[in-house]
Amino acid sequence: MLLTTTCTIHDYYVLYVCKSPCMTSAQTGDKWVCELLHGHPNRFHNMFKMSQVIFIDLLSLLELSYGLHESRRTTTREVLAITLYILGHNESIRSTCECFQHSIETISRFFYISLQALVQLSVEIIAPIDTRYMPYFKDCIDATDGTQVDARIHVEEHVAYIERHHSPTQNVMIAYDFNMCFTFVSPSWEGSTHDARIFKHVVMDPKYNFHAPPPGKFYLVDAGCPLQMGYLKSYLGTRYHIADFRRGSRTIMGHEELFNSRHSSLRSVIERSFGV
Repeated sequence: MLLTTTCTIHDYYVLYVCKSPCMTSAQTGDKWVCELLHGHPNRFHNMFKMSQVIFIDLLSLLELSYGLHESRRTTTREVLAITLYILGHNESIRSTCECFQHSIETISRFFYISLQALVQLSVEIIAPIDTRYMPYFKDCIDATDGTQVDARIHVEEHVAYIERHHSPTQNVMIAYDFNMCFTFVSPSWEGSTHDARIFKHVVMDPKYNFHAPPPGKFYLVDAGCPLQMGYLKSYLGTRYHIADFRRGSRTIMGHEELFNSRHSSLRSVIERSFGV
């Protein structure tokens, strides 16, 4: 028992009292960051995904307004560099420890502090990209449309795929957000199939895995689609397409035409998305 107790005390002393230094590199994290700040711009950009000027401006802003602070052994520029290095390269905490010559606890703590400051900054600067249609369309998250894509079809199946321009196509239903990102695609419908029929099948049949808008949100849809909860279409019998408003000799008249012009303008992002 005496031998066991002695070994335990020895192990504790070695691990927690007389610890052997682990991070012994002369090139500490702050020296490395300082070298990059005064070095070639490409080196700095490769490490932190931004230029030296932007890094210095961001550091100053976080210090003055968002509580980024240093410690006895760590400067604020190193704290920010640690966070940008982890985020920019998807690095692990252990790998970052070796790069900056700090312990796991130190890297984790300052990563959290810097990340909190960046989150506070993001809340103030990230806003809807286009507020021209607020607040009337503020809960609109996506829009849907159908588009005709040229198709090569066996001769015996041509008839079903012939659309109004007398060429074989497939009708594709698309959902997209206003960052020009496609969020849903349902291809391979016959070119002669009406958009409303495709919409009905896709929305009602679980096999298509179409994500319905959450409560309080809605999609913009074509005038031919049924009007139902979560899907907002335009007024019927009223000018709608942007080209119709541009050709018209009179200004927009009444709330229905105003609504349709905004509705059409929002849904026109599909054409820009396909263009990109």
